[in-house]
Amino acid sequence: LKSKLFASVTTSLLLTVLFFGPFAYIIASVTSVLNSVDQETIKNFEQYIQNIFLNPPKFLAFAKPYLKEAISSIDFQNLAKQAVGLTTKIGSFSVGFLKNAFLIIIFYFIVNYYKGVIAKFVKRVAQIDEKEADTVGNELASVMGVVFYSIIVTAAFEGFLFGIAVAFLGYDGMLYGILFGFASLVPVVGAALMWVPFMTYEFYLGNSTHAIFIALYTVIVISVIADTFIKPIIIKWINDRLLTKDSAKLNELVIFFAIIAGLSTFGFWGMILGPAITSFFLTMLKLFEARTKEEAINSHKSQDNHS
Repeated sequence: LKSKLFASVTTSLLLTVLFFGPFAYIIASVTSVLNSVDQETIKNFEQYIQNIFLNPPKFLAFAKPYLKEAISSIDFQNLAKQAVGLTTKIGSFSVGFLKNAFLIIIFYFIVNYYKGVIAKFVKRVAQIDEKEADTVGNELASVMGVVFYSIIVTAAFEGFLFGIAVAFLGYDGMLYGILFGFASLVPVVGAALMWVPFMTYEFYLGNSTHAIFIALYTVIVISVIADTFIKPIIIKWINDRLLTKDSAKLNELVIFFAIIAGLSTFGFWGMILGPAITSFFLTMLKLFEARTKEEAINSHKSQDNHS
């Protein structure tokens, strides 16, 4: 877009629609679902969970003492009251969410509109050569762009897969697909936050086939195939098609394993910090290599002039 103002406004609107739009849909849908929940259903489901802990299947008989200890520490009545009061909490959360979302969008617009001025200021105050500052900035921007887009695309893809599965079983595929997409961003247990409650509820309804299908589908199709094998392909596609620059040639597998290493070290924010640290480290190595070559060339020139 030729207009900087128009480009900044457009990207801010896209952020609003693509990121905050799903949040607004979740808040509206969850409020509607909670308002329609039957109290008798909650009590029966609570009793069902207690029976599972107190009378586990034969293959979990060895864990019965630990399950009893776990169930004794859970206050189900308090949980039920909290579930009923969630509607009020969501309402108050919505007000704060809208305020914070508005401030984020305004800040995002300002950064986009003045990013040239900000970048020039950082280059002036940085204690390195301007050309080297450009190299570091381009490397980090490119790698973080690949990481950001790959995370968003992967979360949307996995949410889409889960949404299709639960829609096939009669649930709101749009709502639970979006929830699964956000849950997938949580390290290690993200997917389980969605499929375990669904599986348990289907067992409670007596739909054992549906429960087993949800568990196997989520673990095999989403956690193994999509997250382990398809995710590197998504990173490669984004790296090659959208964000590849001459100064950014970091292999997609390096980015993939940097995300995993970051998650295991720093938790949730590690998916951002891991690739950023890796990219910065490799960029500094390139700068040191370039300086070494330049010093060697200057040294040879000096020797030739002296001779």
